[in-house]
Parts: sequence; C-alpha cells; structure tokens
Amino acid sequence: MTLAFELDALKQLQEPNNVFNDARQWTKYVGVVSEQPTYVVTNFTRKERIRQDFFSGPRGVKESLENVKRQFDTDRHVYVGSTEEDESMAAECGWEFLHVTDAADAAGWVVVDPEPQEDPFDSSGRDDWP
Repeated sequence: MTLAFELDALKQLQEPNNVFNDARQWTKYVGVVSEQPTYVVTNFTRKERIRQDFFSGPRGVKESLENVKRQFDTDRHVYVGSTEEDESMAAECGWEFLHVTDAADAAGWVVVDPEPQEDPFDSSGRDDWP
C-alpha cells in the first residue's frame, strides 16, 4: 500500500512522527502532499522528524497523487485527508480516500485540534506600541 497524507490532515494528529513509524509497519510507501509551498511541508516534516518516501514538492496535490501512483506500484493507494475537496481529489486521481479521523480511529492515533496560525500583524498582540 502507498499512503499519502494531506499536510493539514497530518497536522491534526498528535504525534505525526509516530504515525509515520506506525504506518511503515503496514505500508510500503508513505508521504505528504499539499498545495502549500515546498518549504512549508519541509519545515513541518523536519520539525516533526518525519522521514517520508515522497512529497509534493513544487507540484500541487493532483499532480503529486498522479505521479506517486505512477511511480509507486502497489496494490492500493490511500489518501488521508480532512475535507470534501480532499475526498474529491482522491476520486479524481484514482486513490481510495480515508478521512483522518477514521484513519486515527482504526490505527489508534490521537487526533488534536491543529494549532491556530497567529497573525503577526494582529494589532491586539501589542499594547505598548508608541
């Protein structure tokens, strides 16, 4: 099996590195795809110490899923995501779709709320500005 996590879905899991290590026991290939720039995926996977077999790079999710399916010949290709758009993309590219919460329930992974992104220009964050 080839298993691809959409980056935002992966961020919903408490210990992404352990998720990848666990998934390696029953998959042949595991990686991350995202519409976000390459550096965002790379920064996240480095911070979490995730060793991935593939990632989307400068391509978007659709092209990445199509390329991975061509390059990694396995009996199943499963895309773990969190939105209806992710599910549609999986169907369009010929991948099975699994919602991140369903995957977590089946594998015993812990789902957490993703950390909200802080706006560095939020004016409420600094009261002492002259």
